[in-house]
Amino acid sequence: MGMERLGEPFAFTGDGDGGRRARRAVRERAAKVIADETLLDDVELMAAEGVANAILHGTGIVTVTVATDGRRIRVDITDDGPAQADADGADPRLDHGRGLTVIDALADEWSFEQSPHRTRLRFLVDAVLTADQAHSAR
Repeated sequence: MGMERLGEPFAFTGDGDGGRRARRAVRERAAKVIADETLLDDVELMAAEGVANAILHGTGIVTVTVATDGRRIRVDITDDGPAQADADGADPRLDHGRGLTVIDALADEWSFEQSPHRTRLRFLVDAVLTADQAHSAR
C-alpha cells in the first residue's frame, strides 16, 4: 500500500514563524492517524529538529510533507540545498547539534539526502502501537 499525503505540503522561508507553524501542521496532520499523545509529541519534536536544521543549514523554501499508509507516518522536510558555506562538496556534518541524534533515537526509520540543489530529511514512525509498546507506555 502506498503513502497518501495528509493535506497539502506546507512551504515557508526561514523568516517569521514558519517553523512553528510547520511543527503545528505536522502534529495536526499526524493526529489524524496517531492517537497516542506521547507518540505525537515525538513526531512533533522530530519535525521541530528537522525544520530547525533546514532553516539553519539550508537555503530557499523549506517544504514539509506528511503522508500515511494508515499504519505509518512519513514526514519529509526538504529545502533548496545546503547554504553556500556548506556547499564545498564535503559530506554533511551529521555530528553537529542534536537534531539528527533525536531523530535517530525516536524514528523507526530515517534518511538524509543532500545534493547541491536539494536536501531532504525523511523520517517514518509506526502509527499503530503494538500491545507491548502500549503496555510499556503506561
